[in-house]
Amino acid sequence: MNPNLQQLRKLGQSLWLDNITRAMLDDGTLERNIAEWGLTGLTSNPTIFDEALAKGDAYDAGIREKAAAGKRG
Repeated sequence: MNPNLQQLRKLGQSLWLDNITRAMLDDGTLERNIAEWGLTGLTSNPTIFDEALAKGDAYDAGIREKAAAGKRG
């Protein structure tokens, strides 16, 4: 682990990421951030989630699949 991050841990601090995307989950970026940076938490908010749904296509296939199966919500 990065020595600076080790020092943060010694001071009782942890590294969080103030965003998460579907791509990070799918392409391994999140896993690498956890392994390489000692990432311990993630945050998001409704605005970020809304933009991900409205402006991207990362969720489209999953939504179509669930809708075709009669699932809602």
